[in-house]
Amino acid sequence: MAIKIDKKIVDSSIDASRDTASQPAGETKTPANVVQMHEKLQRPDMLTGVTYKINTPLSEHALYVTINDIILNPGTEHELRRPFEMFINSKNMDHFQWIVALTRIVSAVFRKGGDITFLVEELRSVFDPKGGYFKKGGRFMPSLVAEIGDILEHHLKSIGLIKDPIDPHTRKYLDEKRSEHAATRSEDAGEESTDGYPSNAVLCGRCYTRAVVYLDGCHTCLNCGDSKCG
Repeated sequence: MAIKIDKKIVDSSIDASRDTASQPAGETKTPANVVQMHEKLQRPDMLTGVTYKINTPLSEHALYVTINDIILNPGTEHELRRPFEMFINSKNMDHFQWIVALTRIVSAVFRKGGDITFLVEELRSVFDPKGGYFKKGGRFMPSLVAEIGDILEHHLKSIGLIKDPIDPHTRKYLDEKRSEHAATRSEDAGEESTDGYPSNAVLCGRCYTRAVVYLDGCHTCLNCGDSKCG
């Protein structure tokens, strides 16, 4: 409907509630009162946390990695659980300085908001010049920092920030093949599996887990599903 303006225009403003030009198609605009993660967000008196234990051959003492999460917009449809801070404790004081620096930087990135999943690959790509080690489960860790990144990935998956790249059907198939292969090895050679995978498994170049076996004519990783034939 056309509107006739018969008076002089002295002022103008934009009705933000009707501004849809910059809003992606099919998305609902987030209400202004919804709290988003940002660096000025005040720390609550209580946070929900999880502590992970790291046993490494690099030290006789274990490391304990604690990640505390904040619950945003609790009790509403916009409720979110996001990591807020990280702490690492150990009786081993050899790496105290860089551990404190690492936790402060990671915590600052947490509180900055936005996509923080890149931290996983950044930490896991750190290699120790003295060589890495195998952790329980047959996974190769190129450094202690990489294992901290591994723990962060596990935590982000547990709160829904990272999705498992393997769908449930593929995971079920791999578990079945893993059981079949273990049973065959046990019957043929009387060998027991180690780290939950067949004792003859070799290292996977994709997930760095000692879980690659020759299966149905292909070299297949029973952990991540990576397969190479021929």
